[in-house]
Amino acid sequence: MRTHTVIDSPVGPLTLVADGGHLTGLYMVGQRHRPGEETFGGPGDPGEEPFASAAGQLRAYFAGERTGFDLPLRLEGTDFQRRVWAGLLEIPYGETVSYGELAERIGSPAASRAVGLANGKNPVGIIVPCHRVVGADGSMTGYGGGIGRKRYLLGFEAGAEVEAALF
Repeated sequence: MRTHTVIDSPVGPLTLVADGGHLTGLYMVGQRHRPGEETFGGPGDPGEEPFASAAGQLRAYFAGERTGFDLPLRLEGTDFQRRVWAGLLEIPYGETVSYGELAERIGSPAASRAVGLANGKNPVGIIVPCHRVVGADGSMTGYGGGIGRKRYLLGFEAGAEVEAALF
């Protein structure tokens, strides 16, 4: 049974969605491919798993005390999308890769555009770090949560002095 809860973060409220003890979604307000609220299920208990662990790990991440996540995820998508999302999990904290590099890493070197589309449909933002993918020239291209959030997350991970803005 799918449930959800909302937590605060420096990038605005985050909606966490769970199903059967697995985190299946992390969505930002105004996110480009955010599903309709009716798909999130009823309100969940923020003190129960996986919400409690997800919230705690996200707090530690934003406090600069955590560089990765250890949560039970269920990423629902096509086989190709799941390959892309698995590739995202391999990008180290504080580093970026281009869409073309990610396409090569997952064994589909000619599929950089398809990688970009799959990246944009990532259902578990931040935890599955789609913000770490940039244009071939290092530019801040496309981010479902908005370029401002992408800049914030990359700056934060790079250790830059970043201020939370209204997103």
